[in-house]
Amino acid sequence: MNLRKLIFTNNACYKAGKTITPKGIMVHSTGANNPNLKRYVGPDDGLLGKNQYNNHWNQGKPDGRQVCVHGFIGKLADGSIATYQTLPWNHRGWHAGGIANDTHIGFEICEDGLIDATYFNKVYSEAVELCVYLCKQYGLTEKNIICHSEGYKLGIASNHGDVMHWFPKHGKCMDSFRAEVKKLLTTSEPPKPETPTQPKKLYRVQVGAFSVKANADAMLAKVKAAGFPDAYIKIE
Repeated sequence: MNLRKLIFTNNACYKAGKTITPKGIMVHSTGANNPNLKRYVGPDDGLLGKNQYNNHWNQGKPDGRQVCVHGFIGKLADGSIATYQTLPWNHRGWHAGGIANDTHIGFEICEDGLIDATYFNKVYSEAVELCVYLCKQYGLTEKNIICHSEGYKLGIASNHGDVMHWFPKHGKCMDSFRAEVKKLLTTSEPPKPETPTQPKKLYRVQVGAFSVKANADAMLAKVKAAGFPDAYIKIE
């Protein structure tokens, strides 16, 4: 996964400042033939490319709508695939059009013409890896992942067809998506703590030199009281 971050601080959703405890993940797709991240994510960070229309979603009400998701998957300017986090994961997004906004992290996959298998396979794999990442972050499983159309059937999202108007064109569905997330959750190892490659260095600071021990003791007591319990006296 190629995960990057550009938080939509200008979007009214971000400014609302409401948070959630994520209980699930909702997969969306954009519904427009434009696979370029710069259409939705901005301003240009040097990788996205310039959006000449300046109609990205990092503004109060994009296209006059109250919309905001936690992330987008699509193409960078060089044609490679990336994921951009656009809200803090625990921020209440405006993506579901229903009560799933209170419980679900939502992200959009940028659609193309829906027939390019190479592009689809890349963004599909990226979406699987993002869901694995989020499941590990919030103690979720593949069972907690739905798409927008499934959310509608559950009565927690508005009436949208994504992603089931696209996935089946390439032999995929949400069940296969969840199965691939489950497989990666089962086989991938948790991140290992970093192991220092060099021995730890200590730098000692002398705060005084005294010929009278009582004065040294007084200074030691003062240093320890200041929050340095490992201070000590060395006799030379």
